[in-house]
Amino acid sequence: VQLQASGGGLVQPGGSLRLSCAASGLTLDDYTIAWFRQAPGKEREFVAGIRWSLGTTYYADSVKGRFTISRDNAKNTVYLQMNRLEFEDTAVYYCAAEPYGPGTRTGQYNYWGQGTLVTVSS
Repeated sequence: VQLQASGGGLVQPGGSLRLSCAASGLTLDDYTIAWFRQAPGKEREFVAGIRWSLGTTYYADSVKGRFTISRDNAKNTVYLQMNRLEFEDTAVYYCAAEPYGPGTRTGQYNYWGQGTLVTVSS
């Protein structure tokens, strides 16, 4: 199983970024794919998730209305569109997969990508 996260970078407050998570080696219909993030000195926290088979999405309160999670069935890829970015969004973003869901705790997730750094700075 491989989850390849990409798309991070440096962006100004109020700007946008789109993260990608390319998945391979698992039957995606059986999984929930989620994004977590970890800021320096803080615990890893749930950001957004999507139940692949149904397309059901769910979000942390801190990103509702600003972030959108979506999937591309043909590319086996999950996206996280991040708009109106704030300083507090600075973190390493990880994608993860779990066979049930929806889950918001890191311990529920079996597989993790390597992380991509998002820095919001003026």
